[in-house]
Amino acid sequence: MLFFLKFEYLLLNILLVQLNIDNVMSIWPSSNSSDIYLLGLFGYIPDASNNNNLVIHSRAMFKAAVLLSNQYNITIDGKLIGWKEGLTRGEVIVALNETCLSVSESNIVSIVGPEFSRETLLISPLCEKLNLPVISYSATDPDLSDATTYPNFYRTVPSDDIMALALVKLFNRFNWTSCLIIYQNDAFGSGGAKVINDLFNASNMKVVQMIMYDIAKKSIRGDLKTYLMNSPSRIVILWADSISTSLILQNALDSNVVGPLFTWIITSEILFKSFNERYYQNLVGMLLIEPVVASVVGAPYNTELLNAAYNIWQTYENETFPASTDVDYYALFSFDATWALIKSLEELCSSKINNSSSSCLSFNKSSFCFNFRFNQYDSLLSILARTNFLGVSGFVGFSNNTTDRINGSYYILQNVQASANGLKFASVLEYVGSGYWRVPITENSIIWPGNSLTPSVNRALLRGVSLRIEIAELSPFTMVQNVTDDNGQSTIQYTGYAIDLLQLLMDQLGFKATLLLKPSDQTYNEFVRAVSEGVYDIIIGAITVTSPRREIVGFSSAIYDNSLRTIVRQVNGPGIDLFAFLKPFSRGLWILVLGTCIYAGILIFLIERRKNEDLQNRSIPSQLIMSIWYCFGNMFGYGIEFNTRTAGGRLLTAGLYILSLILVASYTANLASDLTIARSQFVISGINDVKNGKVPINRVGILADSAIENYIKAVMPAGNEGLVENALNTIYCNLTEVGVSFAESSYAIVTPKEWLYTPDLDVSILSLRESGKIDDLKQKWLQARTCPDSTLTSTSLDIKALSGLFAIFVVITALSLLLFLWTER
Repeated sequence: MLFFLKFEYLLLNILLVQLNIDNVMSIWPSSNSSDIYLLGLFGYIPDASNNNNLVIHSRAMFKAAVLLSNQYNITIDGKLIGWKEGLTRGEVIVALNETCLSVSESNIVSIVGPEFSRETLLISPLCEKLNLPVISYSATDPDLSDATTYPNFYRTVPSDDIMALALVKLFNRFNWTSCLIIYQNDAFGSGGAKVINDLFNASNMKVVQMIMYDIAKKSIRGDLKTYLMNSPSRIVILWADSISTSLILQNALDSNVVGPLFTWIITSEILFKSFNERYYQNLVGMLLIEPVVASVVGAPYNTELLNAAYNIWQTYENETFPASTDVDYYALFSFDATWALIKSLEELCSSKINNSSSSCLSFNKSSFCFNFRFNQYDSLLSILARTNFLGVSGFVGFSNNTTDRINGSYYILQNVQASANGLKFASVLEYVGSGYWRVPITENSIIWPGNSLTPSVNRALLRGVSLRIEIAELSPFTMVQNVTDDNGQSTIQYTGYAIDLLQLLMDQLGFKATLLLKPSDQTYNEFVRAVSEGVYDIIIGAITVTSPRREIVGFSSAIYDNSLRTIVRQVNGPGIDLFAFLKPFSRGLWILVLGTCIYAGILIFLIERRKNEDLQNRSIPSQLIMSIWYCFGNMFGYGIEFNTRTAGGRLLTAGLYILSLILVASYTANLASDLTIARSQFVISGINDVKNGKVPINRVGILADSAIENYIKAVMPAGNEGLVENALNTIYCNLTEVGVSFAESSYAIVTPKEWLYTPDLDVSILSLRESGKIDDLKQKWLQARTCPDSTLTSTSLDIKALSGLFAIFVVITALSLLLFLWTER
């Protein structure tokens, strides 16, 4: 009983709506004298002006197509084609009732419509049983593309499969990688959301959340603001009809989750007048993607048919005809759907006449609609499958493999922008099935949310967000000072590497910060754990990224590349070395110098002993010693008691002078270097000495409850973190590093795990690193030096360094010997 009462209530509403519309549309010529009819199903919804234009325009162009066939004298069995229409109000049961009522009363050969996918999913299988083709002008559910499941169905509007592909190309154009989808819970919404989700996943894009809108309850299932504010993505795709789109947007505006925080992409047109003007700035930057006809993108279309249809519309219903540029695109799809059926019927009956058939069409009539049959169904469907003509929406063609039109699928992207009268839609991009979006001939710049010319990003932005930031006093990353102003007021001032970095991030990202200082008795692991417990939003400072910490918190990109170092005390000063004066030359070089002196002395003895008066009247040992003394004096710049008398002796003396010049200069330079540079000898050479037990582990100092302690427990080394570089340069001048760095790691900003704003923070840190600003901070706070540099070392000269000098001296001695032998001969 309740079912019949509800059904009667629905019929009453339909009659009231029909009477209301017929007051405006009562002058179309009647088609009751026809023998065959096309049934148009339109989803008129009372008090829904957004949808009314679609229905009124589609209904008018449906009738115009039928009347145009009458003007062209297209007849079936000598009679003109007529029309029947039903208003479904978007309800499946009403669409079923209208269909059954029409086929029970009239010879219906095909259905144009229904408008909604949820209606089509029922009407198409029903009409398959009745042997009736169905061509929809607005049902876009991707499931309807299956020709096996819906063999009697075609559509002139592009499938949502194509729109999903266009969305992927749009995301690629603006480097978006994630989004949320809000969809209405019917075939259109669910089917569209599913195909987008599948295609995005296949394209390495992420749908982070799918939010359902209940069209019966007219509300989101859950809290819209909570969903969006907790989402890592800021791109929202709204997949709903015009009525639901307006209601969802109003909810979003009330929750302040539209612009400028979010970029919305809607798929159904809205009327701006349905929103309060105080929300207009929030709507600026919103995008609308919708299917359009060929004329919008400069593709071919049938102007003759279009003008003829407009003339008929203006003749019979001029008060509803807008400017030709304002006709709803779905109305043109409606005309082409109707015209495809008319042309197919014409071809079908032409073939029957040529075959001398007595009757073109026949029906099995019944008062019970489920027993109705159209007998020429298969022949008409076969002709529809190969239909191909230039329609008012572009080229229209079908095939046996799919229910979608095989060409003529176009989309435009419109942008909500401010205008003198409030808001307007401006066409900014167009998609013509070529696989990419292009700028239209009349170019309009995209105005993004917040009246920005910079394209939106899909990540959550920190701009305007207030953060509780914990810092730890640790030089040079964070230093705390009490500053007293002229009025005697004392305030706490923070300086250091971390503070300067925080200021750079605040300037770049636009967030607000409240700084909180870590208690002195709090360990570093407790420090990090406070973020996971929600005590603080983030921590910025000298916090090492470790695997145990990463299990409970997140980390940003590295703000400082770190490693552990082994630190020891420097030797106070060089010890007493009685033979330090010998260090400028190596032992081998000293022996070579001594040998050279003796060798040269022997040559002087041989060359000078007979002709040099100073050597005569002496014993041979005395002559030999005097000769060696002569060479020593010339090599080291000491005066000698006699001069050479022979040519060979003089040449050899010249060689000694050359040798002396280089040796004395080299010795003096190296000795000065060794005497001025303190050379330190360390207890250990590096971390391996600790591992090998050269230094007991109880002699190694570490920072308790820190990353160093974790490392000690794992591999038993010793060391300190990267901040020692500054300490050694500025404070502990008596300490120094030994060995190479080890256990390389990094400092990073501690964030909650899977924090929404981590991508935005990471991008900012990387940009600071690429611009060199982080290097500037390192130079300022970590690499500045006030301690004297103690890293210089001296080296002893060896034989190789002076091998050329001695080779020259050997040649000179050989020449001296030859000269002596020549003179003696």
